[in-house]
Amino acid sequence: MISVPDFQKMKRAGEKIVVATCYDYTSALILNGTDIDVLLVGDSLAMTMHGFPSTLSATVEMMALHTAAVARGAKDKFIIADLPFLSYRKSLSDSVEAAGVLMRAGAQAVKLEGADGNLELIAHLVASGVPVMGHLGLTPQAVNQLGGYHVQGKTDDDARKMMVDALALEEAGCFALVLECVPSSLADAVTEKLSIATIGIGAGAGTDGQVLVYQDMLGLNTAFKPKFVKYFMKGAEGVARAMNDYAAEVKSGEFPGDENSFGPSGMAKDTGASERVRRLRADDGGPARGPHAAGKARARGK
Repeated sequence: MISVPDFQKMKRAGEKIVVATCYDYTSALILNGTDIDVLLVGDSLAMTMHGFPSTLSATVEMMALHTAAVARGAKDKFIIADLPFLSYRKSLSDSVEAAGVLMRAGAQAVKLEGADGNLELIAHLVASGVPVMGHLGLTPQAVNQLGGYHVQGKTDDDARKMMVDALALEEAGCFALVLECVPSSLADAVTEKLSIATIGIGAGAGTDGQVLVYQDMLGLNTAFKPKFVKYFMKGAEGVARAMNDYAAEVKSGEFPGDENSFGPSGMAKDTGASERVRRLRADDGGPARGPHAAGKARARGK
């Protein structure tokens, strides 16, 4: 498992940091055995796992539930959990408590969006032992303010503001920074300027690492494919094909077969089982009956 200091070490060494989102125990078990460096329990789970139209519906309780599930399945991975919408815009004590809930659930760090109004909290969290990852560019929690999911930092003023914010987040104590949907040239400039690691998503290849959403990269979410997503497998097609194969075998009687059934011993079904069933049926001279068949037969004098 990598640790917080490893992010900077990997940046200096030119070793890319690989991040993937993860939201559940089964996926965490799979990812725990892969070369992925970091798992992000993103507030995107509000959309991918719960079907909401944006990340704004994520709550601290929801994030903690999923973080705990991922932590149980991925014991060898560094886990970061998103602080959800408005959870860190309350009083300082309430914001710290929200971060504490996620850390106690199993996260090794938390992530929050934006710099304005967050610097004091970040410094306080870091001083309290909570590692913080920043997030600039397209910040989904501000989607209403941004007017939708658009590339950020396109004008000179916006690019300068993003650089100022990035440096402020580093100064406040962030150990790494996500850059989402920004021009590659701007992401490159921010990456070169900062001593902390940058993790890109739709920010080109010059960042210190990359992050993608689990369902997106596996081709499970075919209804939504942003430019920055690459399908590393056609997951939706594979799942649908498997389900159709299952349905066909059940309807034809091919499944379950003997290898999927139990014999009288409780083990796999054996070749003598059918003979024993035949004898049981023959005992009463007809088809097998329910559990009280023998008593009813005696009552009839048979």
